[in-house]
Amino acid sequence: MKNPFIIALLISVFLIGGVVAASEISHAAAKSGRITKKEASIMNGTIKDKTYVKKDGIGVIYLAGGCFWGLEKLMESLPGVTDAVSGYANGNPQIIPNYELVCRGTSGYKETVRVEYREDKISLETILFSFFNAIDTTAKDRQGNDRGSQYQSGVYTADNKSAQIAARVAQVEKKRSYGFAVEIEPLTVFHEAEDYHQDYLKKNPRGYCHISNAEINEAASVVVDAAPYKPMTEEEMRAKLTPMQYKVTQKAATEPPFENEFWDKEDSGLYVDITTGEPLFSSKDKYRGSCGWPSFTKPLDENTVRYLEDSTFGMTRTEVRSRAGNAHLGHVFEGDPQSPNGVRFCINSASLKFIPYEKMDAAGYGKYKKYVK
Repeated sequence: MKNPFIIALLISVFLIGGVVAASEISHAAAKSGRITKKEASIMNGTIKDKTYVKKDGIGVIYLAGGCFWGLEKLMESLPGVTDAVSGYANGNPQIIPNYELVCRGTSGYKETVRVEYREDKISLETILFSFFNAIDTTAKDRQGNDRGSQYQSGVYTADNKSAQIAARVAQVEKKRSYGFAVEIEPLTVFHEAEDYHQDYLKKNPRGYCHISNAEINEAASVVVDAAPYKPMTEEEMRAKLTPMQYKVTQKAATEPPFENEFWDKEDSGLYVDITTGEPLFSSKDKYRGSCGWPSFTKPLDENTVRYLEDSTFGMTRTEVRSRAGNAHLGHVFEGDPQSPNGVRFCINSASLKFIPYEKMDAAGYGKYKKYVK
């Protein structure tokens, strides 16, 4: 019969030894920056982000977009974001990262921001569109003035739902990005950065940031959430759009001036993307220009449009596309003497659907009525 005293003694020795071993491993790892897979399992188990605590109604996404100082500030500015933490993600799991190690560019870690957000206040789609709009999506191992693999941009997801949304938004971005280089991957590991990196630009307002204050302020002023507005499939567009609407929105064609539906329309209402229903322009900002196409002084929400350089027909112009659908809308020009503010958004009627003011509630746009009257 086994001696219970000896068994208890052996268990105690084992437990104490395990604690000491884990402590020694932790100390050695912190000193050298390297741990083995066995040591990692002793220290952390299989936790991808051991500092994250899941909360009801709070979503999480991990974003790498160059120097984490500016990206953290951008994310914190979005209404509905509850926390943004700078850290290091998706590197070698056998390395415990710190700033010095990551800056060597050999650890595989990227400067990354963990973004937590209230799912009833802001959607992941809106966060991701704001993220993509603030970075160079064609850059490999760089952003702004920074160079190195630690500045590779990426979207790292922690669950299947986030992964599906990230893939869908990335598909939209790829259509307007020639040479899309952003990683879209599951999160494998995340470590919080040192304390002095957290809220760095709050502590150092003049610190370096590759994202401008204007871009941050624009993102912070978001009015239209992107989640409800999904792009049509090719089959849906072929079935639901007229030939002119398809050519304009998908092939960047231009409809004839003065021979289109809305160029001289003066009714109060909302103009939305014909392909997604996303609100784009208000009748309050429309004026009757002499160009023969609908003319607006500004979008309802700057966050719902995207600007691309257009060098077709021997000219250099600024093309305007929709955020959620990537539909070609038209062009924007400055110095228009007929415009109240000198800016003319020259938009094709074929890319728009008009929602009369009195029907906005029934059509699900009631919350935007204050921007119309």
